[in-house]
Amino acid sequence: MQLLGRLEIKSKQRIIEFLNQEHVGRVCSIDKDGFPQIIPMNFIFLNGAIYMHSHIRGEKIENIKSNDKVGFEVDRELEFLPSYFTHPTDASQADTLYISVVIKGKGAIISDKDEKTLALNGLMEKYQPEGRYEKLTRDMEVVNEVAIIKIIPHTMRGKYKIGQHMDKGTRSNIARKILERNSPTSRETLRIMGFEITENGAKMVDEPNW
Repeated sequence: MQLLGRLEIKSKQRIIEFLNQEHVGRVCSIDKDGFPQIIPMNFIFLNGAIYMHSHIRGEKIENIKSNDKVGFEVDRELEFLPSYFTHPTDASQADTLYISVVIKGKGAIISDKDEKTLALNGLMEKYQPEGRYEKLTRDMEVVNEVAIIKIIPHTMRGKYKIGQHMDKGTRSNIARKILERNSPTSRETLRIMGFEITENGAKMVDEPNW
């Protein structure tokens, strides 16, 4: 119980920042037979809600129309920690550093053209920040050709494991081994953990307290 508390993201702003850094979330709706349907989607968190664009017809659309209780999940695996980081032979010592957010809320299919346009422009700004496109307006035909799914959160909880559950000595030792292993994500992981890469290795400059 104590560990679970230490793994919870306390800052709502951190949760929002994480959501808008990630490109894929998973929306869960309930189908006509009572089974959960989970689908990966592009999304944006905007004005306190999740927005996604979709084809105007499909199972998830019908699910949300008949049952507006939905779930939404986003996660990022930061770094796999091999078991030999902490023990020469015990495979149970393997671990993963990660960030995740889980939302329970109310889903809706948006019909208001102004809100649809706001969501579509928000999605374009997120996924194509370099621009080079014409901003959408409410009178464009494309606004009628897509569905916009909105999720209003009832609860929004984040979990993270980036070394905050370790003492400073253990965290520094793990950071050194992550740097030595040199995975494609190692440098970004160390930055998130609060380390700075120097000529002599990884230097702790911040506490990973979210």
